Amino acid sequence: MHRFYITDLNESEKEVIITGSDVNHIANVLRLSVDDEITVSDGSSRDYLCKITSIDPKNECAVHADIIDIFDSNAELPVKIYLFQGVPKGDKLETVIQKNVELGVHEIIPVMMERTVVKIDDSKKEKRIKRYNGISEAAAKQSGRGIIPVVNSYMTFKQALDYASDMDCCLVPYESAEGMDYSRNVFKELADKGRQSKGIKAAVFIGPEGGFSASEIEALKGINARVVSLGHRILRTETAGMTVMSILSFLMDD
Repeated sequence: MHRFYITDLNESEKEVIITGSDVNHIANVLRLSVDDEITVSDGSSRDYLCKITSIDPKNECAVHADIIDIFDSNAELPVKIYLFQGVPKGDKLETVIQKNVELGVHEIIPVMMERTVVKIDDSKKEKRIKRYNGISEAAAKQSGRGIIPVVNSYMTFKQALDYASDMDCCLVPYESAEGMDYSRNVFKELADKGRQSKGIKAAVFIGPEGGFSASEIEALKGINARVVSLGHRILRTETAGMTVMSILSFLMDD
């Protein structure tokens, strides 16, 4: 079922009104009509099953729909996972955002690390972040998410450490990790905690193409990060985060 987001929904209301670019998408791309059903999410894991009552893409430019049912989204993981992604070259970050949103990430933070190759002018950062959040929204709609994961502003490595320091767990995939048995136990422990207690936050740090520097690994250990292995193969920066998310979503999804 087609999904749309309205962040100011109120459960006491009997109808929703969709405006903006979604109206054209409903009327002219999806070609939905009166009496068709859609899902509207409030962006905080609450879903509304709705039936379209009117579509006006021209004058009022709005879609009206009656609320039929309200229920909790089952698309969100019990642990809020914050992906701290070392900024890669080219358009790889777009792929990282799209795929990790599909897999259940809660927030993505692009991080300028010691071995980050790409240089981004400050004047271009805001425009890029706006585009990245558009990619996140599209991926959230496609995958039936209950929220639209935020793509945060670019951070320095120090800013990222500060942001992650008060989270309940921090995972760092790294080629010099202790081994698979240790890593399996770390992933399972986090999944078990997530089932037992709602609201747990977990940081996942992924290095850029050149990987982490030794000093960055030591700094991460300083905030009690747990260095884990993803296997004997060296993964690309855009693959590593997806692998972590795949493991965690498989372990945590009921």
